[in-house]
Amino acid sequence: MSYGITILDRPAKKPPLIATTVWMFSLTFIAAVVLAPWYGFVHGYDTFEWVMLAVILFFNGTAITAGYHRLWAHKTYQAHPALRIWFALWGAMAIQNSIIHWASDHRRHHRHVDDYHKDPYSARRGFWFSHIGWMLRHYDQEHKDLANIDDLRKDPVVVWQHRYYLALVLLMNIGLPFVIGCLYGDIGGCLLLLGFVRLVLSHHCTFFINSLAHMWGKQPFTDRNTARDNGFLAFLTWGEGYHNFHHIFQSDYRNGVRWWQFDPTKWLIFCCAKMRLAEKLKRTCPFRIEKAKIDMQFKRAGQSLTCDTALALLDEQYHALIKAMRDWSSFRQQWLEGKAEELKTQWQSFDLQTHCQELTLALEEQKQRWRLALSGSLAR
Repeated sequence: MSYGITILDRPAKKPPLIATTVWMFSLTFIAAVVLAPWYGFVHGYDTFEWVMLAVILFFNGTAITAGYHRLWAHKTYQAHPALRIWFALWGAMAIQNSIIHWASDHRRHHRHVDDYHKDPYSARRGFWFSHIGWMLRHYDQEHKDLANIDDLRKDPVVVWQHRYYLALVLLMNIGLPFVIGCLYGDIGGCLLLLGFVRLVLSHHCTFFINSLAHMWGKQPFTDRNTARDNGFLAFLTWGEGYHNFHHIFQSDYRNGVRWWQFDPTKWLIFCCAKMRLAEKLKRTCPFRIEKAKIDMQFKRAGQSLTCDTALALLDEQYHALIKAMRDWSSFRQQWLEGKAEELKTQWQSFDLQTHCQELTLALEEQKQRWRLALSGSLAR
């Protein structure tokens, strides 16, 4: 898909810089790459400080991914007030704006993804803009319109964090490292490592989702936008790197939908549900996920195959596979949701077990034929 930018797309003049934001990013970066290494060389950091850095990074990162993103921006689950307060506090420490502004920007990003003007951090405007540039100037004049987060205004934790955001930022970013430093006996080291280094790492790892995750990776589910799946970025961003999946199934509390995909945010939410701190976790129907993958395979194979016979077989096998998947999915959903109690009570019957085995076998055989059709090697 082409995302060419015309001259008319570009603004005639860049909007003015936001001085506070520019100074904040500049000074924290200098402290992290100059002062922190110097202090480490002269005084050194010990194991406790490195462990605390990892712990606070995790708290910051998951406050954004599980809290700001999957809880508030997309409402993929519901959380206990204690969990919401936890995310609000550590989210303030991440200094990515209040929940209200963050969620509003992110919802507009999904609604207008890749639109040069309406997407707040459109990847079409380049790496620098989507990574950090969009926050340095008054590009986004729609940020004052918060009508898309009216539902969040009903959450007292969100309102509280927004009202006292600056105080919470100072408390968590200066007060907490200072207290840890006092208790441990190394105020300077804790302020530099747990304050500045932690903040810069947290910032840029998160910003990679807006930039690199729209430029580097695979598109197994959709090519209607620039979002990509990238396992390496998932490692850096607490599971957010499966961005192609997220952009087509944004109401799912998971980003790494497979059990083996690195998504600690998914595991955190799942564990919170087991502890009754979260509930009503939303999951996309497996049939919809598989169909999205098959649709992309069908589209790409159709573009690469040139033989009319192979194309006809591909189309035939596509519809046959979708039917087999729909039959199996319907049977499975009926069982899991208990829509027919009689189905459960009759499970031991030979006919029902046979039907299940037949559907499973038919689906596997059809998947094999589909793989052959994709390569153009299926014979009638």
